[in-house]
Amino acid sequence: MRILLLLAAMAVPLWPQSLEMPLRSRDASGQPHVEVKRIAAARTAVIVCDMWDQHWCSGATRRVAELAGRMDPFLKKACAAGVLIVHAPSETIDFYADYPQRAAILKAPHADPPPQLAHDDPPLPIDDTKGGCDTGESFRKAWTRETPLLTIGRQDVISDNGGEIYSYLRMRGIRTVLIMGVHTNMCVLNRSFAIKQMTRWGVPCVLVRDLTDSMYNPADSPHVSHERGTELVIEYIERFWAPTVASGDIVWRSRQ
Repeated sequence: MRILLLLAAMAVPLWPQSLEMPLRSRDASGQPHVEVKRIAAARTAVIVCDMWDQHWCSGATRRVAELAGRMDPFLKKACAAGVLIVHAPSETIDFYADYPQRAAILKAPHADPPPQLAHDDPPLPIDDTKGGCDTGESFRKAWTRETPLLTIGRQDVISDNGGEIYSYLRMRGIRTVLIMGVHTNMCVLNRSFAIKQMTRWGVPCVLVRDLTDSMYNPADSPHVSHERGTELVIEYIERFWAPTVASGDIVWRSRQ
């Protein structure tokens, strides 16, 4: 019994932590406002969306590598605080067939999602119909796994399936999901585990706006820089789908 109690104590942080987050959203006119919320780390998950090792667009591959360098320290800090990390590299799950982090999520009891909530889905503020690549390559499936620049921790899980992830979130009692990765106007919004679907299932989402990037070519409408195109999509999400937070603005507090 003493050994079991010791193992249980080692499975959670010594001091349960909370996250204090200034969440930015926008009203119907597009004006931003900020509301500070505090949530328990143990009731929070991070979903890392499609941070692949390679992309068909070399510009996207380069930006993902840059993003991973800033994302990995955040994920390690979140994990140490007791936040669940879900790695979701779509279309590469066979690579992880023998990973214990893959087996862990498959063991979760199935939970039926609730009926989907109705939700308006206005058009994006950028044109990505040509694929959004700003370096000229043509589409091919280039990805084989998540970028090795991100650490997959022992307590993390791996899935690209919305139903699996929803079931695991329910099992863990997760109440808030932080979403980061690529691409903001595509997979971050539209995957089965991403903002639109989770929102329609009633799971509160928060986009980590400095740990994401868009798939946008400035040659296409509205003919702004790549960085401004990403900002426009973030503003769209804040207005219609979910609040956002900057990773550096999150305050981590011990709850003694």
